[in-house]
Amino acid sequence: MVLASAVGEAVIAANLKSFLLVLSVSLSVATLPQIFSWFRQIPYTLLLVIVGLGLALVDVRLVNLSPELILSIFLPPLLFEAAWNLKWTELKRDLVPICLYAVLGVVISIAGIALGLHQLTGISLTTALLIGASLSATDPVSVTALFRELGVPKRLSTLMEGESLFNDGMAVVAFGFLVALPLGNTQLGLQPILMQLFSVVGIGVAVGGLIGFGISYLTQRFDLPLVEQSLTLVSAYGTYIITEELGGSGVIGVVTTGLILGNFGSRIGMNPRTRIIVSEFWEFLAFFVNSIVFLLIGDQIRFHTLQANLGIIAVTIIGMILTRAIAIYLLGGLSNWLVKSDIPLGDQTILWWGGLRGSVSIALALSVPAILPGQEEIIATVFGVVLFTLLVQGLTVKPLLEKLQLLGNQPLRQQYSEAVARQVALNRVLQHLQQTEKRPGIDPEFYRYQETLIRGEISRLQAEIAQLQDEYPDLCNFMAEQLRTELLAIEADAYAEFVRAGWLNKELAPLLQQVSDSEA
Repeated sequence: MVLASAVGEAVIAANLKSFLLVLSVSLSVATLPQIFSWFRQIPYTLLLVIVGLGLALVDVRLVNLSPELILSIFLPPLLFEAAWNLKWTELKRDLVPICLYAVLGVVISIAGIALGLHQLTGISLTTALLIGASLSATDPVSVTALFRELGVPKRLSTLMEGESLFNDGMAVVAFGFLVALPLGNTQLGLQPILMQLFSVVGIGVAVGGLIGFGISYLTQRFDLPLVEQSLTLVSAYGTYIITEELGGSGVIGVVTTGLILGNFGSRIGMNPRTRIIVSEFWEFLAFFVNSIVFLLIGDQIRFHTLQANLGIIAVTIIGMILTRAIAIYLLGGLSNWLVKSDIPLGDQTILWWGGLRGSVSIALALSVPAILPGQEEIIATVFGVVLFTLLVQGLTVKPLLEKLQLLGNQPLRQQYSEAVARQVALNRVLQHLQQTEKRPGIDPEFYRYQETLIRGEISRLQAEIAQLQDEYPDLCNFMAEQLRTELLAIEADAYAEFVRAGWLNKELAPLLQQVSDSEA
């Protein structure tokens, strides 16, 4: 008993040291762009992968990456944070193309990759299908982190993030079916596949919806920011665990819960201050987990196994790129024709090239049972392809966005927004200063000095804003849209307050939104 206790303590101490080492390296990488300006050209997440590769090159292994670690520890908070920030109004507008990409896109990817591998490399169809399933879904962790850093246009970001969040569930279902097939645990046929798909997705949506709406109404009963923040964390992990135990898709469950709490629960059950606290908490947690995940992806690379499977990896990369192109352009055209989605060719090109693979693909590959033939080939191939998507595609997405003129004036909008925000804030400061001018014990000269400083800065900001408006007239439309968004948020907050007070038994849709839509 004493020996077992001592062994347990030693394991905990070793894991804690490994965790602190990983965290120290990740945070050190975060400071590099501040010290060396050249590193600012590389997105932070990809910089972590590169540093991890450097550690792998000298055979420094920080932590052994397992499928359980990725799927059970890292994935739930990252999925929840992405879903929390995904606006339902924007998602609903492009729900048809997102569903087409998430379902049919996965099928096209699996079939195309598997067929190419089986025909060109001669590996067994089972191994080829498992490689295809592992790489069939774009990874929400990689895509979301990269697109946010690049400041991609909102609609394009919604399309990519929505697809990435939903196609994981489809990919996990397909992978589970293809693993069970050679083991004799399932039957090949359209009906069993559809039954399993509807069962897994249905359980995920049901559990996610139950927990999401349950917490939404629970938080109406009290105003405790730290408790509500903790409830969101518990819901992310709890939804994943419960859904998986019931045989559903934990990914779909967490995404459903995040969407409900982010779009409904945070409106009716949280005051604006609490929403800000919770959002900032999840922003920190996403940064924290991403810092670990991307570093470990690079650190887990085994260069000798990649070299031994270069041929298979090359064929897989070509197959993946071609099938991704077929899925995006074919299904995008179908969506444009069916529901007039109006997804431009440039946006479709970014959706094609920006379809990165990451931690989910690695977790699926690592979970292939050792009893199945070709396990080492599958792991090596998936790691090689993930590395290609992160480094080659990830590092070339920004130049492609600039070439297609899709980055637009995002940095300019940020500069304009900051100038306007500073002007508004300093005007409030000036008002407060004028109200307290007669406060006893303060030298009047001090008031005049402060007032001169503030007015001077306000004048400078006014000149900067006027110059930006003259040079870039579109900024006025941008600020008008920002104001409209603020008005809609205030109106929605008022309805949520009436629901909490018992004046209404359901939250009303914002009238301003309905009027605007009818005018359009």
